[in-house]
Order: sequence, then C-alpha cells, then structure tokens
Amino acid sequence: MSKLYIVPTPIGNLEDITLRAIHTLKEVDTILAEDTRTSGKLLKYFNIETPMQSHHMHNEHKMVSRLVERLKSGESIALISDAGTPAISDPGFLLTRACVENNIEVECLPGATAFVPALVNSGLPNDKFVFEGFLPIKKGRQTRLELLAEEPRTIIFYESPHKLIKTLTQFVQYFGETRRISVSRELTKLYEETIRGTLKEVLIHFENKPPKGEFVLVVEGKK
Repeated sequence: MSKLYIVPTPIGNLEDITLRAIHTLKEVDTILAEDTRTSGKLLKYFNIETPMQSHHMHNEHKMVSRLVERLKSGESIALISDAGTPAISDPGFLLTRACVENNIEVECLPGATAFVPALVNSGLPNDKFVFEGFLPIKKGRQTRLELLAEEPRTIIFYESPHKLIKTLTQFVQYFGETRRISVSRELTKLYEETIRGTLKEVLIHFENKPPKGEFVLVVEGKK
C-alpha cells in the first residue's frame, strides 16, 4: 500500500524501539536513512533486511519529487533518522510536506525523541514549553536570543559539545546568570547525566569539565 511511514529510532539504548516500529521497517519496500552505516547497525540488530537508501539534509531537496512518484506508483517507504523522530531537527519535513500536498498518506509512529525525557526530568515547569532545537549559528542568533529572553515558557534547545560553552555564556548574557537550567547529555546511554542549577553554576561546571556527547538544554522561562 502506498504510504510514507515516519519511524522513530532509539536515541541511544536500542531497546527503546517499539515493536510496531520493527514490524513496519520489516514490511515496507524501502527505508530512507539519514546515514546508512549508522542505521545498518540498528537493522542488523533486529534482523531487518529491507533495502536502505540514503536520505539526508544534503540530498533531500533533490530526492523529494522522485520519492513522491515512487509513492504514487504504490511503494511503501519508511523514513528514519540516525536517532529519534525524523523531522525534529533532522531531515523529514520536506518529504512529509510533499506527501501531504500530493494526497499521499503519511503515518507517524510514536517513539523516541530526546527533548521529552530531558524536559520531564529537568524539574522545570513542563505544562507549557517552547522547542527551539539548534540556535542559528551566526545570522539571526542575537535577535533570537533577545526574543527568547522575554519568553515566559520553559525553553528547550539542542546543542553540540564544541558549542556548549559559547551557548551557555550567551545564555548568561541574555537571560541573566540566575535563570535556572537543566542540561542532559547522552540520554539513555551508559554515561547519561543531567546537571541542574543556575546558568552561572552550570556554565562553571562545564568550564571545569569539558563537555562530551550530545546535549539537551532546558531553560526556565522568564518569571
């Protein structure tokens, strides 16, 4: 049956995949993977032999129209990313939008995504929150931070280890050093860790302990 399946994959611990995700990946005609080498390990672990095709941020613009035609012809395709739910700070939005525009059925399975556990275990209010993902690297970064400094809801960011100190320093500058933050790294993995405190305290922590792993930053909204 012609359908695009959006399939979340584990963010670290392979046991966090759902039975439905495994079944879907075994049944579709093709799996679109952000990095076939990374996804190949996951598929091998669960004995999934479905053919894979590379689909990432550098080629997705070129591939969308061809994939839509394949789906129209009756193919069933699953889209996965290296970790978590596709289209959440990962490729997936363009293909999903094209399918919706062409009346191709899209089914998104529930599953792993990094920001939810980071938010829940932060100890900060989670009834209302804003997901920002990665901040702009240069253009628009200052403007975004100025805007977010006034945001009353809890704010969630993703950050890489080599940019963490810079980002925390800017948070202190724009949000104030007493604003509270929870920083989670390596979620579901062996060295999972969450550091909580004021922006100043957490900045000092990582200045003294070089950051490693992928980070989710959960920042208190303006009171």
